[in-house]
Amino acid sequence: MKNPVPLSIFINYPNYQFKIREPEWKKEEIWDDIRRQWVALTPEEWVRQNFLQYMVQVKKYPAPYIAVERKIKVGELNKRFDILVYNKAVKPWLMIECKSSDTPLEVKVLSQVLNYNMAVAVPYLVVTNGLSCFGYYRDGIGMSSIETLPDYE
Repeated sequence: MKNPVPLSIFINYPNYQFKIREPEWKKEEIWDDIRRQWVALTPEEWVRQNFLQYMVQVKKYPAPYIAVERKIKVGELNKRFDILVYNKAVKPWLMIECKSSDTPLEVKVLSQVLNYNMAVAVPYLVVTNGLSCFGYYRDGIGMSSIETLPDYE
């Protein structure tokens, strides 16, 4: 690892009017613009939705190149990544693992996204709990911390 000390990435979340509903038969739901569907509003989902709005509105990542909560095979296990951004060549480019704001971003969270990266190789990895955010660049032989989310390629 070139820079083992993680550098915190500052995220200035945009103001956004989320659509939230509470159907009689279910718990609160939030509209996901990327998936174009209502999803359960869990603490982790709140972080994911805010981070998605940051990527689309502030960083100008194109929404059609963002995948949310899709299944992947990690060894023999079926898992789901949180967010995967594809580059203009439609190759996986940036993977984000979201946790609820009360989940500390410890080594096991980074290990989780590194395991997912074995199934879907990307040069950029990010972990966030909405309050803290850490990013890494993988160059094939090592990994180094990044200070900001990369501009869209």
